[in-house]
Amino acid sequence: MKTFGLVVNLNKKGVRELVEKIACWLEDRGRTVLINENTARALGLSRFSGSQEQVVERSQCILVFGGDGTMLRAARMVAKSGTPIIGINLGHMGFLTEIDVPEALPALENILEGHYHIEERMMLEAQVYRQGRAIENMLGLNDSVIAKGAISRPIHLKTYINDEYVNGYHADGLIIASPTGSTAYSLSAGGPLTPPGYDLMLVTPICPHSLWVRPVVVPPDSVVRVELISNHGEAMLTVDGQFGFSLRPNDKIVVGRSQRKARFLRLMDRSFFEVLRKKLGFDDGGQNGA
Repeated sequence: MKTFGLVVNLNKKGVRELVEKIACWLEDRGRTVLINENTARALGLSRFSGSQEQVVERSQCILVFGGDGTMLRAARMVAKSGTPIIGINLGHMGFLTEIDVPEALPALENILEGHYHIEERMMLEAQVYRQGRAIENMLGLNDSVIAKGAISRPIHLKTYINDEYVNGYHADGLIIASPTGSTAYSLSAGGPLTPPGYDLMLVTPICPHSLWVRPVVVPPDSVVRVELISNHGEAMLTVDGQFGFSLRPNDKIVVGRSQRKARFLRLMDRSFFEVLRKKLGFDDGGQNGA
């Protein structure tokens, strides 16, 4: 790989020094480094400056400095180009990142030597229809969430899968998640954990007002349609916890698998369950002598 784009969360502690160190390290090895011009200016690294389009279109790999939120943003940013991304973890959980800071330079050495593989992950596309017309289209990696607003009252949602009526939920909301999103909001709402290599969707209600309501797992080619019945309070569609769209009564939200995929550059053969044990503190079965 000859050209590296850098996506940087400027709010992370120590990020400026780390980015400068890695950018100069790559430059010394004859690689081209591109950073969004506003970010490059803020870092004092204007010689690496490029437009957002240049960062996306010219880069053969995107290095992401941040946590899972920054990784989600980067995945959407490069979804059209298919550029692989890899994260250096400066966040809390770091489910999506691959590299811890102390391992950064050895990991990059492996990348330069071609010791990596690409892992593809399913993405979701959500559309909002109002009075029969599509008015919004949103792409996400983790999830699409339909949830109530500030007023503390449940919303009423009618849910269909492939045009077959499934259930009418009285709940705080509904999550339609990808396998990658199974460790995010869906997990907090009681949804199942799913290895990210699978193609499927999870439909998880948020605080349903019925004890028997449970999450549903559906095939990847399914289309989930949710109709907002409530006529009181606010409701929002949020994608990856980062983009929101205000909903109105009788809006229809249609969520399905996107034709685009997120491409993650991987260096290690860590299993999904190994990551869960590390990140969520699962019992190690006494393997560490406990």
